Amino acid sequence: MRYNQCHNQHYNQHKPRPSPPPNKSPQATQSRTMPDFIYLASQSPRRRQLLEQIGVAHQLLLPAAHEDSEALEAILPAEAPADYVQRVTRSKSQAAWQRWQAQGLPPAPILCADTTVALGGRILGKPADAAQAQAMLQMLSGQQHQVLTAVVLLNPQSGKQLACCNVSQVLFDVLDATDIAAYIASGEPFGKAGSYGIQGLAARFIKRIEGSYSAIMGLPLFEVAHMLRQLPPCD
Repeated sequence: MRYNQCHNQHYNQHKPRPSPPPNKSPQATQSRTMPDFIYLASQSPRRRQLLEQIGVAHQLLLPAAHEDSEALEAILPAEAPADYVQRVTRSKSQAAWQRWQAQGLPPAPILCADTTVALGGRILGKPADAAQAQAMLQMLSGQQHQVLTAVVLLNPQSGKQLACCNVSQVLFDVLDATDIAAYIASGEPFGKAGSYGIQGLAARFIKRIEGSYSAIMGLPLFEVAHMLRQLPPCD
């Protein structure tokens, strides 16, 4: 399937979940206002910044020390970028939902997201070291690539989910060895898919984008705002 824009979808949890609260009227299944508060199951400071930009109050819901969150991001053989980023986000949402249950937290929507970079169908994740960052930046030099950000918004009481996948195009200028070495020395490539962040020093490498700037940063704000209005509210 080719993803050219964000699509709202509904996913079923693969484990038992609480029954929906009783006595819900049909009108109560549609929320047209943003919730007062959500949980953000992401360690990305950029996603926190983006939620703050649109006025969404949130609390982090992060993995405990015993959770192997990196294992969720392992790429399966022959996995397409869109399939990968959506699968990882669903897995993170499931883990966050279980975390919410285990901690006995008050009900509120849970937001999960994951971003990956793809060049010619090849997934470029977060670099493990300077050599990997250099290799990725050399591949992206002078090329147009895709940035895919998947989002899952979950009502943990009912198990209802809304999901989307945004795909944007980014065109890099030709980078020389000096450009790449200086950028790696800045430390910015680490912890970022594709070894760069559009909101930082790498902005000077980017000739053109097609799509959502905020999605390239890590969260498609237009789609997220729509999902927040559409998700049936928690009690």
